[in-house]
Amino acid sequence: MIFDNVTKLMFLGVVAVVGLTAGCNSVDSAKSDEPSPYGPIPTAAQLNWHELEMYCLIHFTPTTFQNKEWGFGDAPADLFNPKHFDANQIAAAAKAGGFNGLISVAKHHDGYCLWPTKTTDYNISRSPWREGKGDMVKEFMEAAHKQGMQFGVYVSAWDRNFPAYGAPEYADAYREQLRELYGNYGPLFVSWHDGANGGDGYYGGANETRRIDRSTYYEWEEKTWPITREMQPTAVIFSDIGPDIRWVGNEKGEAAETSWATFTPVAPDGGKPAPGHIDERFLGSGQRNGKYWIPAECDVPQRPGWFYHPEQDNDVKTPDQLFDLYLKSVGRGAAFNLGLAPNTDGLLHPNDVASLKGFGEKLHKTFAENFASGASFNASNIRKDKEKHFGPANLLDDDRYSYWATNDDVTQPELVVKLKDEATFDLIRLRENIKLGQRLDSVWIDVWQDEAWQPLVMATSIGSSRLIPLKEPVTTKQVRLRLFAPVAIALSDFGLFKEATVEFATQITDRKALNASAWKIVDNSLDGGDPALAWDGNTNTHWLTNEIGLPKRFSVDMGSLQTLTGMGYLPRQDGEAAGLVNRYVFETSVDGSQWQAVGSGEFSNIVANPILQFVEFAKPVQARYFRFAIESVANASTSRSVVSIAEFTVYGK
Repeated sequence: MIFDNVTKLMFLGVVAVVGLTAGCNSVDSAKSDEPSPYGPIPTAAQLNWHELEMYCLIHFTPTTFQNKEWGFGDAPADLFNPKHFDANQIAAAAKAGGFNGLISVAKHHDGYCLWPTKTTDYNISRSPWREGKGDMVKEFMEAAHKQGMQFGVYVSAWDRNFPAYGAPEYADAYREQLRELYGNYGPLFVSWHDGANGGDGYYGGANETRRIDRSTYYEWEEKTWPITREMQPTAVIFSDIGPDIRWVGNEKGEAAETSWATFTPVAPDGGKPAPGHIDERFLGSGQRNGKYWIPAECDVPQRPGWFYHPEQDNDVKTPDQLFDLYLKSVGRGAAFNLGLAPNTDGLLHPNDVASLKGFGEKLHKTFAENFASGASFNASNIRKDKEKHFGPANLLDDDRYSYWATNDDVTQPELVVKLKDEATFDLIRLRENIKLGQRLDSVWIDVWQDEAWQPLVMATSIGSSRLIPLKEPVTTKQVRLRLFAPVAIALSDFGLFKEATVEFATQITDRKALNASAWKIVDNSLDGGDPALAWDGNTNTHWLTNEIGLPKRFSVDMGSLQTLTGMGYLPRQDGEAAGLVNRYVFETSVDGSQWQAVGSGEFSNIVANPILQFVEFAKPVQARYFRFAIESVANASTSRSVVSIAEFTVYGK
């Protein structure tokens, strides 16, 4: 198993520290009376990660200047020239949003390195930015530290530019890139490894597709992750399966309603599990009795895409949307990783800045007052009658590791909370002392109304943080907790809050979708399904063809000559990945005979992030007919596949 050696490395250092410090906030006389840890427990680096709760991932490479989502690796190195770049503007905006860390995408799949690496010429030193003497990773690191934020790095294992990708030479160069970043940018809180590995690319001019066995090619446990352990012991390692932090299984920013921090990686074929090569069924939920402490990270871009696209300036998530994601990530024991996308000037767009500011204000106002403060408690049990050390008063202090505990044989205790004043709230917060493991199976919460206890809400998998939003505000003066666990509980926090409202406005730019009611298909080589479902205005339906050989195409008569400015392809929205268009060509015609290509390329990352794929044309074009060719679909092992289209849109004036 891949985790056998890695886990030994992990436990040689940081875990030993956790073992010594678990319960360190209790006085010495109480240590011997603490409950024994239950199941896996977090390392010191993982505890730090849990406490951060939120951080930002910054995507900025030549891909930004190409208005693409994934770069092919063929952009000239000197294309990258953000003349007004300001890392402090980006870091300050993230800090205003309440985020506690920054991760620089030091190298994305296009292979372009934002630091002057010795491993490849495809790096920032070949850019006119800072006259070729700049180091963007360093500037992000300094800006993060200036804002009191921690810093991390993302280094894509897949490299679409490197000529030797797929050979041992590249794997060695990749590890050297990690050494450079680990050795020159201070202590890191995370080393982030994307799951995308292998596919078509430039590869030094080869322009071909290269596949690798991601479970063996990088030699993660033998050669790669040990570098992190040695050089950056404060950093957690993120990949699809850990070994410290796992991907939640989607790019929506949401963990499952029940989300355990414990997880046992299993390869689908019974072989060795590795990033991108596991049974993904439990990524979102974890496993109650998982073998390792590998909590989930919920990653999501602030815009529809990870990179900046000017046509998405209207689509920045609102503060309310970000708060909802906070509840579904941090509020379910995971972390919230928000993707930020600087524009070609090297700055965040005003809409992005305003959204972050509004979200930060909403967080601050919501959690400014805990209506449980000053409450008195009536607990059915307190561990060995040591109320001073393990009493419920610990639930209201500022220490997330002081806690209320019960005797070992009391696993279903109750706690009545008598509020100082009658309060109206719509959000409940619970935390466990995770230094002792994730212990609680569920919590039931009741309120005192009409002279009786009324059931209010329940939750599972409490862990490091559990935020329970109510469907509507409730007013009461007493709350009762009924807790269920296989062992003595170790509850460390209880809070009652009221969700705040904030004002938010953006700069709006109109995008006009042309009316499709008169469209008629005049040529179609796709077999099966109902094409009309692709422009019926219903995102819940889709045109699904039979299995066909690719490439294939269809042509549409729009009924009259019109001015076109762009096109949009919305993948199927039912959660299935079959038939998602990957590579395409879009052509237009005035007469249906002479055609010109006005858009082509790939819809990158479409499986993990099946959002509207908008393509803005280089200039407006006059046309009555358009033709859409599907050259390939994502994740197809052969040239034959079904094709699916939820909505196909043409934009114009």
